[in-house]
Amino acid sequence: MRFYNISLFLLGSSVAPTNAFAPQARSINIPAVRTSAIYATKPQNDNNNVFDTLENVDATIKGAISGMALAAALWAAPATMAGPMSSNFPSVASGNNVIASSVASAKEMASGSGTRVNKDPESLLRYGLPINNKEVRQLQKSIEDIRQNVQSKRKSAALDDLKKVRGYINKSESKMTASCRDGKVCSDILASMKDKLPPLEEQLKASADYLNGSDQERDALDKSYNIQDSIQKELSTLEEQMIPAGYETPVPDDYADLPQLKGRATVEMLVRKPDGEPFDIEGKLFKEAKMKMIIDGYTAPVTSGNFIELVQKGFYDNMDVQRSDGFVVQTGDPKGDAVGYVAPPSKSVGAGKNGERLIPLETFIKGDKGPFYETTIEDEGRGGEATVLPFSSYGVMGWAREEYDANSGSSQFFWLLFDSDLTPAGKNVLDGRYPVFGYVVEGADFLSDTKEGDIIVSAKVTEGLENLVLPK
Repeated sequence: MRFYNISLFLLGSSVAPTNAFAPQARSINIPAVRTSAIYATKPQNDNNNVFDTLENVDATIKGAISGMALAAALWAAPATMAGPMSSNFPSVASGNNVIASSVASAKEMASGSGTRVNKDPESLLRYGLPINNKEVRQLQKSIEDIRQNVQSKRKSAALDDLKKVRGYINKSESKMTASCRDGKVCSDILASMKDKLPPLEEQLKASADYLNGSDQERDALDKSYNIQDSIQKELSTLEEQMIPAGYETPVPDDYADLPQLKGRATVEMLVRKPDGEPFDIEGKLFKEAKMKMIIDGYTAPVTSGNFIELVQKGFYDNMDVQRSDGFVVQTGDPKGDAVGYVAPPSKSVGAGKNGERLIPLETFIKGDKGPFYETTIEDEGRGGEATVLPFSSYGVMGWAREEYDANSGSSQFFWLLFDSDLTPAGKNVLDGRYPVFGYVVEGADFLSDTKEGDIIVSAKVTEGLENLVLPK
């Protein structure tokens, strides 16, 4: 039981070092990640899987064990992360009187501090928006609960949530539209959402009438899921309308010579295997991997701006995936001596030893008015507090840096593959040590078969490029 033994060892130690997301090994005095603890923690043929190994461990201890095991993995290998967000407006993520006590607050849902860890990237992005309207958060929770109940075939519970959605729209429409930049737009969105409730209700009731496991039940549940998904997308548009006009996440003037993303952007990436082999996703073969990512400048404006500028320049086009070990998929290390993007450096952060433009570690904690820079959450004496965007979704994107240098990130980033049950936000070794700057919202499953040497054929900014502000 190698994973369990490592976990017990870590429990008996102090805070484990976290060097897992540092730029590739050639940039630091650490051997390449061929025999790292990350490999040691992966399930072996003679073991049950991680969950079986820990099935009798209390949930709280399990989280601690898993987090520290991941810390060991990060310590023995290279990688880096990113995180925060800031605002002059009260962020809904602060959880201030967002929802009644009988309902999990936005802070709990986004931080994993409640009874469930929020694994839905689109939900996390909604909770990360700089808005403050408790009525829309009530609506959001019930809409998202419908999806969870459809997925688990809890049809009666889904119907109950549908009734709540209808009630919130009927009772609180005026309070929601009052927070919108354009009340008419929000009113139309709510009307469209309401129009979709009868067909959703019809499909949910039909699924309850069919034999459990039948094709008819599956078809009705699929239709229910698709209708709910369209409502959820309208919910995102509704909440984006509630962002105050002209809102920008405040960034210190020290970083005015670095690109910044003043809002969000969408990046679509195409990945292929060098030998033309297909991607095998649970037995289904695909010629190429297509992923869609939302990059969040509300939370991490400097980190996100750096990434979007590099994508727009074609920096990642035709670049290899340089690490894939079951915990992370990582890229961004260009050919040559440099381990990052070479460009004129920021005056405040400086350059790497080979001329790499470096960016500061960026961290936004829930309830704060803005992000802090160049220090970790522990350096600030706030270890354990939850960040606005957490490492709790499969395929969450983090920025790589060296373990002991907060300002060593340049162009390398990673997708985290570790199961979110083992890294709940606010209770792991990742949040606040590395920045989350985006989530994969479509195609995350492809990461499970993305290997070292696979090629990023292209990365394109498809929406939100107008939000990129370049240094003057």
